[in-house]
Parts: sequence; C-alpha cells; structure tokens
Amino acid sequence: MYYYIQSTLEKTEKLNFSKKASRYVAVLTSAEWMEQREQFDMGIEMDLDLAAIHSTKAEVNYDSLTGTFSIPDREHLSAPNTNFAFALDEKGIVLIDDSGLVNKLIANIVGSKRWTMPSLERFLYDFLEQIVSQDQVILERFDKELDTIESEILAGSEADPSLRVSRIRSDLRDMRIHYEQLLDLSQELEENENNFFKKENTRYFHLFNQRVSRLHDLTTSLRDYSIQIRDLYQSKLDVKQNRIMALLTVISSIFMPLTLIAGWYGMNFKYMPELEYKAAYPITIVVSAAIVICSLVFFKKKKWL
Repeated sequence: MYYYIQSTLEKTEKLNFSKKASRYVAVLTSAEWMEQREQFDMGIEMDLDLAAIHSTKAEVNYDSLTGTFSIPDREHLSAPNTNFAFALDEKGIVLIDDSGLVNKLIANIVGSKRWTMPSLERFLYDFLEQIVSQDQVILERFDKELDTIESEILAGSEADPSLRVSRIRSDLRDMRIHYEQLLDLSQELEENENNFFKKENTRYFHLFNQRVSRLHDLTTSLRDYSIQIRDLYQSKLDVKQNRIMALLTVISSIFMPLTLIAGWYGMNFKYMPELEYKAAYPITIVVSAAIVICSLVFFKKKKWL
C-alpha cells in the first residue's frame, strides 16, 4: 500500500518518484520489499528475516536510515513481540511488515489525523505516538492492581500474591526495555545526521522522546513498587512465622519444668521419701498447675502472648 503525505495520508495505487516535493509512505511485506527495493533507490541491501528481529533500533547509512521495531502486545505482554522494519530517506519511508500491525496503525492515523503542515517528520511522530497511545492506561491499570494487592496484604489476606506480582514485575521490565529502545530510536531521529528532516521539524522527535521518557520513569517507579509489595508480603510472612515460633517457645518454656518434674520422679530410685507421702500426688498437681499459671502470667506481662 502506498500513500502520499498531504493534509492526511492519501492512498495511491502507485508511487511517482519524479514528484520530488511529495513525501510518501509505503507499506510492504518482506516479499514485496525484496521485489521492489531497487525502485526506491535507497542504496541499501536489506535482506530481512522479520522473525529474527529482537529490538527497536535505528541505523544511519550513507544515504538512508534503516531500523527495526519490536513491539510488545499490550494486551498480552508475555506473548511474542510483533516485529517489522523500516527504511527512509529524504523522499519518504518504507515500512516492511508481515503482521498487519503497520496497516492498523496507518488506518488509525488516516481516520484521526489532519495536518495543517504535513511533513515526513509529522507522520513519523504520529506513527510513533500510535505505538504508545494506550500505554498510560495500561500502566495505570498496573498501578491500581498493585494498590489492590497491597491493601489485601495489609488487611491480612491469606492469598499468596507472589506469582501475580512477579508476573507484573516481568511485564513492567519488558515495557521498560521497550521504552529504552524507543528513546534511543527517537534520539537517533532527532540527531538528523543525514539531514533528511527539516531542522524546525525535529522538535516532533524531541516531544516524542519526552513522552516516552515519562512512560519509562512511570514504569520504573511501578517496578520498584512491585518489589516493595513483594518485600511487604515477605515481612508479613516473617511476622507470622515469628508469632508461631514465639508461641512454640512459650509452650516449651511452660512444659520444661513439668518435664523436669516428670523425669525427676520417674527415675525410680529406691530411696525417694516423697514417693511414700500420701499427699505427694496432689502436691505434684498443685505445683504443676502453679508453674503453668505463673508462666502464663509472666509471659502475658512481657507481652509474649
């Protein structure tokens, strides 16, 4: 699919490369790119394996700028990324995609954007904005979920949130890496090493850089928050275990003197005069009860119970 950058993207059946003033956008599959790349005259050999793309980046060539996108699925961040590539020069940009994502993003631009000052730079800004357009909502959803988990922990919930918190932390890590790559890409575009862009229009890339920087900072903050929640849950577990250990210690402390008495009078020595007393058994019961009561009072005053 081919478009000219006018007040909006105007679809065309064929590109006329003699129209020097008109900037174009071409969306091709990898097979179509291999067939048509010579007509774009970018002086590059891009033998693409879109499945082998692992990052979002841009590379400056002598008379072109090439790069790749690796976009996480915002609804299922653990799913494989969607990959596509691009090549651009002062005449326009070619987006090489087999997934259909680029066509979806282009359709959103066509349906929602009208430009008073159309340019390749403005198209690139809107295209990049489409990639991160829903990210603020997604990060706010993570924030609310972490708040809920924290409230449940503080309320004494017995449910273990470790698995969910770990998954959120992993998703946030993937998003943070994605934003770092987008920051590198926007900085490369803003630098404008080949002078493909008008200097006054490079502000668009600076604006995008600032937005992604804010998203990156929010993602980092949320990831730190998830670590704090994990530590909070672990501290709650430690407190609970300490209470159990304290209770076991109190019980052991109460029964130790009773065990001593039982062991002492269970030795069956021949000359133990207490064994002959009629009152020996009741006395033992009273002493044992007194030991238990005194121990309970002592531990209660020490607030160990």
